[in-house]
Amino acid sequence: MKQSEFLKLVMPFKDKVFRVAKRMLVSTEEAEDATQELFLKLWKNKKSIPKYKNLEAFAMTVTKNYCLDRLKSKQAGNLKLVHSNYKEKETPLEKKIETNDAVSKVHEIIEGLPEQQKLIVQLRDIEQYEFHEIEEMLNIKQTAIRVSLSRARKTIREELIKQHNYGVS
Repeated sequence: MKQSEFLKLVMPFKDKVFRVAKRMLVSTEEAEDATQELFLKLWKNKKSIPKYKNLEAFAMTVTKNYCLDRLKSKQAGNLKLVHSNYKEKETPLEKKIETNDAVSKVHEIIEGLPEQQKLIVQLRDIEQYEFHEIEEMLNIKQTAIRVSLSRARKTIREELIKQHNYGVS
C-alpha cells in the first residue's frame, strides 16, 4: 500500500479521531499525540488494513483504548474528561455567561457519569455516530447502548432540573 492510498483511507476520519481523543484527554497536545499514535499503528500494520470490515470503527476503538491507557498511566495525573466543542456567536455578555454556565454544568454532570456512559454520550450525542457504529467500536450490543444512553441523558436532565429549580419552592 502506497502512502497516497493510505492517506485516502484514513484522512476522512482523522478529525473524528482527534475529537474523541480531545474529549477523553482534554489536552490538545495529548489528543494530537493520540491521533498520531493511531496513524502510526495503522501505517505499521498497513498490510492488514483490508482485513477490517470498518476501518473507521477500528480506528475509534484503538483511539479509545489508547486514551483510556493514557488516563490510567501515572503521567496522566493531570488529565481529565472534558468537552469543549462549543462555539460562540456574537451574543450579549449576560447570555454568554448563562450559556457558558449551562455548558459547564453539563460538562460537570457528564464528568460524573460512569465511564461507559460518558463515552456513549460522546459518540452518539456529540460525534453523531449511529448505534450500529458504536456497537462495533465498543463491542457492546445496541440494546445496552440505548439503555446506557437513556440513563445518561436522564441523569443529565435530572441534574439540570435540580440546578434550575434550586431555591424555588
